[in-house]
Amino acid sequence: MVYVKDVERGLVFYRDLLGFKLIEDFRYENRPVYARLRSPGGDGTIALHQVGPGDSISSDGVRLYFEVRELDEFCRKLQKKNFYITKLPRMMPWGWRHAYLNDPDGHEISLYWAGENRMKKTMIKAAQKAARA
Repeated sequence: MVYVKDVERGLVFYRDLLGFKLIEDFRYENRPVYARLRSPGGDGTIALHQVGPGDSISSDGVRLYFEVRELDEFCRKLQKKNFYITKLPRMMPWGWRHAYLNDPDGHEISLYWAGENRMKKTMIKAAQKAARA
């Protein structure tokens, strides 16, 4: 679950930009205060919860990770929608390709593709050699 200042704004990001599917939302005075969404390519879910007045949404030290098979193309689509990606996709020393961005409330997100390396032990030197190739 991620605490947000505005659930509707969070829905625009997670549903409309990232492609999550809305499972349910709970409304108070006709405004969404909670929403649960399913990942577009699997059974994972994320919930958005309205933060209370005066409460912090700080998530220092926490980053959300979402695996995206066609990472570069997905990032190009986000850019075409004028969404700012803080770090464009690149191969990391551990052999996974990552892009970094923030949601509307500043929660850090890594979009990545691990491919066949997902369940393998990280081999930094081999990964660095592959990144240079």
